[in-house]
Amino acid sequence: MNSENPDIRVLGAGLAGPEAALQAARRGCHVDLYEMRPIRSTEAHQTADFAELVCSNSLKSESEHTAPWLLKQEMRRAGSVLLQAADASAVPAGHALAVDRVAFSRLVAEAIAAEPRITVHREEVTALDPTDGWTIVASGPLTSPTLSASIAQLTGSEHLAFYDSISPIVEAESIDMDRVYMAARWDKGTADYINCPMNREEYDRFYDALVSAESVNEKEWEKLTYFEGCLPIEELARRGRDTPRFGPMKPVGLRDPRTGKTPWAVVQLRCENLRADSYNLVGFQNHLKYSEQARVFRLIPGLENAKFLRYGQIHRNTYINAPRLLTETLQLRDHPQVLFAGQISGVEGYTESIATGMLAGIYAAALAHGAEPEAIPRATGHGSLVHYITHADPKHFQPANITFDLLEPLEEELRRKIRDKRERHKLQCERALAHFDAWWQRQPILIHSGSA
Repeated sequence: MNSENPDIRVLGAGLAGPEAALQAARRGCHVDLYEMRPIRSTEAHQTADFAELVCSNSLKSESEHTAPWLLKQEMRRAGSVLLQAADASAVPAGHALAVDRVAFSRLVAEAIAAEPRITVHREEVTALDPTDGWTIVASGPLTSPTLSASIAQLTGSEHLAFYDSISPIVEAESIDMDRVYMAARWDKGTADYINCPMNREEYDRFYDALVSAESVNEKEWEKLTYFEGCLPIEELARRGRDTPRFGPMKPVGLRDPRTGKTPWAVVQLRCENLRADSYNLVGFQNHLKYSEQARVFRLIPGLENAKFLRYGQIHRNTYINAPRLLTETLQLRDHPQVLFAGQISGVEGYTESIATGMLAGIYAAALAHGAEPEAIPRATGHGSLVHYITHADPKHFQPANITFDLLEPLEEELRRKIRDKRERHKLQCERALAHFDAWWQRQPILIHSGSA
């Protein structure tokens, strides 16, 4: 390895991998970025593009002083390249950051192509050898079986697995706009969501059809263990007739401006791209047969003649038992030359994957330069997320999104003094950003891109 221009391997070009590669390259490291698509595809990806968004197109809330907002604010301050791409490809989504998938992937690809220190390899890595130098494993929840087996062998720990689902997408022109209305919940942001209102009779008809719809046949070797934060709509419905109305079909804050009343239930549609020619059914990930999806979802007011551009589906997500395996700098305890980032490390969500990719790139670059990386403070949004995946109960570990439950709580005296939850959240965010800024100022100055 060249000590002046150390090498780092990054496995996977989803979300965490490109961010890690770009962060390391901009710190003077030569990076080999491996992506097995299109040589070998997965059951969920549709392209070979970098940073393909497989499920929704949303990077969650941009409302000030929310946990997702905090994480993105920290990333912006650190110059996250993928978040810059997300901001540049944003589509109307009320108070959320949603992107045009194609434009987002294109911007990420352009950033990688413009970085002379990154070499892209379109090939499958089938074995993880810690003697190969600094390696960031960002192969994602759809890591190939051969690489998964190698990781399991290296770590001596079985993978945990859950099943994740994808929401359907419909063509905009096929939506009956006379039966729907535009609004954002509680009028936060702009009225960018299409809302399909249901009265009680329509909801009951839809619910009965949903719970009786035929699912895709489960293979004998599969044990469907769903992630609680992304339950298929039909699984959610089976928990009770009103459960969807308190979940993705919640009407609260979505008053119909045409009637002045709140519907019994609402299905929200979110714009998919800048052309606004397609919308996804928010929270309607499912494991139903395609024909059943068409039949049941066309019972939704406004979607009677919907043209489906993509049906919902299910795929297997794989992740390591991070609390047993990883340090706070995302390194394997027993093999510190190997770092993990993205969903395979035990985080859930697009923003969280990019965030851990950013950290892994920063940490790996420091290590490659012979320095000891400084773990990000626990009080930050990033630090809270990493603290969870490295300190959770390994016997009951499940992937997590960033939430206030993960953030370091305020002191008991402050909690007693400040009763308003929003004010407490504001203080937590302000404290987190102050800790982040102090940590960021201690990091080495970036080496600007130029000749390799």
